[in-house]
Parts: sequence; C-alpha cells; structure tokens
Amino acid sequence: MSPRLLSNFDNIILNTDTYKHSHWNLYPPNTTHVSSYIESRGGEYPAHLFVGLQAFIKKHLLRPITIDDIDEAEIVTRQHQIPFNREGWLGIVNEHNGYLPVEIEAVPEGTVLPIKNVLVQIVNTDPKYPWVTSFIETALLRSVWYSTSVGTTSWLAKQLIREALEKTSDHPEILRDVLQDYGARGVSSQESAALGGLAHLVNFRQTNTISGSLAATLYYNALNPAISQPNSEHSTVTAWGKDHEVDAHANLIKQYKGWPFVVAVSDSYDLENAVKEIFGTKLKDEVINSGSVILVRPDSGDPPTVISETIEGLVEKFGSTTNSKGYKVLPDYIRAAQGDGLTIPSLKRIYAELDRRGLSADNIYLGMGGGLLQYINRDTLAFTQKANAVQIDGEWRDIYKQPKSDSAKTSKRGRQALVIRDGEYTTVRKEDLKEGEENLLRPVFRNGKLLVNQNFEDIIERSERPVPRWYYEPVWQIKEGVNGFKN
Repeated sequence: MSPRLLSNFDNIILNTDTYKHSHWNLYPPNTTHVSSYIESRGGEYPAHLFVGLQAFIKKHLLRPITIDDIDEAEIVTRQHQIPFNREGWLGIVNEHNGYLPVEIEAVPEGTVLPIKNVLVQIVNTDPKYPWVTSFIETALLRSVWYSTSVGTTSWLAKQLIREALEKTSDHPEILRDVLQDYGARGVSSQESAALGGLAHLVNFRQTNTISGSLAATLYYNALNPAISQPNSEHSTVTAWGKDHEVDAHANLIKQYKGWPFVVAVSDSYDLENAVKEIFGTKLKDEVINSGSVILVRPDSGDPPTVISETIEGLVEKFGSTTNSKGYKVLPDYIRAAQGDGLTIPSLKRIYAELDRRGLSADNIYLGMGGGLLQYINRDTLAFTQKANAVQIDGEWRDIYKQPKSDSAKTSKRGRQALVIRDGEYTTVRKEDLKEGEENLLRPVFRNGKLLVNQNFEDIIERSERPVPRWYYEPVWQIKEGVNGFKN
C-alpha cells in the first residue's frame, strides 16, 4: 500500500473512536435497524443556529469506501489490538458500491431554534448493517456540534450588535459588516477554521479566515460569501522603527488610497500618541482626503476602555455629529476597530461602555478570533448523539439512557420528529404527529446520494428570520470567566 494511502485522513472507516470497531456484533439477535439522533441537551444559551451537516456529507459521505480503505483500516485496527469487521465493510463495497447504507434527516440549516430539540436523525437503510448508524457517530456529531456552536456564538454576537445599533445608531444596515473573523491562527486546525469560518459567514460577511470562505463556496454553493480590507500589522509598522511610525501609517494610507476601508493597527508603541498626534494631527489631512474609511485599531488593553478612549480621542481631533438617537458619531472617513480580546462577555461590556459615554455603536468595527472559533467545546451546548430506537424481529422498540446519577443525560425515546406547535419548535415522537402536521426534519442524504443541496444564501435568509428575544436575552447576563468565555 502506498504511503499516500497510509496517511489518508478521509477514510471514514478510521474516522471514528477505536472501540466502535468492536460494536458490530454486540446488538441483540435479529436487530435489523438502529436509529439515533443529535441534540443540544443543555448549555449556556437557550437557542442555537444549526449549520455544518452538509459540509460533512459532501466531504465524507459522497466519497465511496474502497478496498484500499478497508485494507488500511484493517492494518490500523490490528495495530490497536481491536477486532475488525472486514466482512461487513466488504459487504458495503460489494452491495452498495462503497456508499454507507444510511438515511440522514435534519432540520434545514440556518434554522435558529431552542436547544433540547432534535436536529439530526440517522437510521440504516439495509437491515444487514444496523451497526453503521452508531459507527459514524464520532465524525457526524463532531461536524454538527462544532459548526453549530461557532455559528451560535456568531449569531449571539450579531444580536448584541443589532440591538446596540438599533438603540444608538442611524445605520443598522451595516450589521453584516461589523464583526470580522480573525480566528484562523488561533484555531486548532485548518479544517476547524474552514468549518467554523463558514458558520460565521452565515451571520457576517467579514472574514480574514480564507478557508471559511472556501468551505462556504465548496460545500454550500456560496457566491462571494466574504470580504475583507487592507490591514496593517505590527511588523509592517515596527519595520519602520519607532521614530518613523508616522511614515508607516502615512504609507498605508497612500498605498490604499480610495479603498473602502483601511485598517491601521495603532498600538505598536503609544496608542494615545498615534490617535492624537499621528492620525489626529500630522496625518489629519491625509485621513480626511484618503477617499477611504480609516479604521484606527488598538490591539491591547481592556477592550471596553481602550476602544472607548480611542473613539473619544478621535472625536477630540476630528469632531463629531449627534445622530437622531442623541449619540456622537465620528465623521464618515474615520472609525475605530477592536480586534483583541473579544468574546461574548467583552462584546457586551464594549457596547455598554459606548452607551454610557454617549458614543454611537457605528463608530466601531470588530474582529473576533479565539473567542469565535476556539473558546468552545462539545459541552458548550452539551451536544450528544444517542440511539433512540431499534428494530428487532420487525418491531420497533424504544431505547434510551436514564442515568440515576445525572438526570440531564436522559435521552429521548423512539423515532423523533420536529414540529411547530403553538408557535414553538417542539420535538415529538413520529407516531405522535397530528394529522396535517409538518415534520421539519427532512431527508438530506440516503445511500450515497445528497437529497437536498442547500445554498448558502438560503441558510443566511433562515438565520435572519425574527425570533423571540428570549432566544438570546441571556447573553446580556453572561459574566466573563463563565464556561471559558474570558478576555
């Protein structure tokens, strides 16, 4: 076998927990079907934005398993001293052309709904392979919990920003441009950057995570999913030397004269000096005549304090107007940007401090890095995949877990459906669907075929539909240091 195949991370037979290879013969005799579902069973927020499943399906399930994959997997499992179900995998290759005999149904991506509802349900379609359902749990659950958790973090940030703009600004239309993804370097892998990055782009179109934009295009047919802007960094400023900092900023403005936005990192040495003496005095005419919006960007310090003082320093030098809401707004050609230390709690504090000082929310643009793509784990929204029904001797039977020591881990029983009753999303057993009631779970994959090809624009549209305020209201009560959210 070639070295290339021995380093193949796309082999779905190995994209699992090792012990899963020992489960194929552990189900009761005459078991023909196993059903399982995915849900958030708790966590810090009352609602979530579902996204990421189609990326998993296109990357992993539309590629057939081959004999080389089986041979590789057998070598690896033997090395792990774990049994290998070669006969079962050969059957899938010979009888199903290498495609997994399963059906996956899911809520439409981009839907925002309360936690503790079914999002995804999977069942095998060939009675010879009931073990496949839970075998792919590791990869399937990971694809859902990570993208959905990032998408939810981004969506919650969007609600904070939206309310701040509605209260203090005359320009709520800038919403999708306010928060930029700076997380590529702070995330655990490029694949995470891609999947988390595309989830963020459901809510905002600003990103510096190129792989997120590529993923949105590759997996969701996105057209122009993202934009960015020229942005200096400390190396491009400090290379000029401390005595020539003004020349570094002057060169940035000159090189990108006329671009819609130009971001100038401004705290390499002395932020106050950069704000008042460099941009506000020595380069004031260049800023005014740049034909751009110059964003003065601090990159250190306490975010609410630093960004507010930066804006006030710019107001002192460039003046301001008072908008219809009674808040101060800088001239159109100058703004501030904050890209350091952003999390949901610090974002809340930033807008509270701007409000306290009478500064409009449209004075700032933001960038979020680790707080967006990395400060989460599976427990952030308590995601789980659990078997809910088995078919034995032609009869469906409910199965569930109900740990005496932890009632929060009690799982749902029976095949599930998602409906809207009395205006709210509700998970019910399939047999309890009322006449004419629509099951919002729809089949999206079956036996190697993608049944629904969701477009990114449709996902964005769903995510922007109005929801009750209680879906996101708790973000106003979150305190720093809770569940890993911290500066």
